[in-house]
Amino acid sequence: MRHALAAPARAMIPHYMADVHKSVLLGHSAEQMYNLVTQVEDYPKFLPWCGGVEVFEQTETMLDAKIYIHFNGIKQYFHTRNTQERPTRIDMVFEDGPFKTFSGSWRFTPLREDACKIEFHLHYEFSSFLLEKIIGPVFSMIANTFVDAFVKRAEMVYGNG
Repeated sequence: MRHALAAPARAMIPHYMADVHKSVLLGHSAEQMYNLVTQVEDYPKFLPWCGGVEVFEQTETMLDAKIYIHFNGIKQYFHTRNTQERPTRIDMVFEDGPFKTFSGSWRFTPLREDACKIEFHLHYEFSSFLLEKIIGPVFSMIANTFVDAFVKRAEMVYGNG
């Protein structure tokens, strides 16, 4: 009598999908804040985890760039192609990097000539469980402090609003 050997069932390891939502009211114009976010070549000056930026193409309505993460021995990058509408919105679309899915947006709502509301949304899932375990904590820290870093940068560049 022959018995067929069944292959052991593989456990499905769930991927963690993250959603980050941040909103802040600032005493700076929507135009000023939009400019800070779209000037990606300045990111290494004020984002301590940013190991460099490579801009492939930039127009008034589009930015195609790769941002390098160098933090606590972790080296990685993500490449997005952003559509932009000055000075109210930026939509990020994933091109390449350690993610299965990645999308995000910035919204800049003018409140007065010298004030705006910023809304930042980011949705991502790493391409593998291993990447998630290695890079996940670093990227989570980056995503959750991103808006705060731009608020501090605005104070440095434009003064306290």
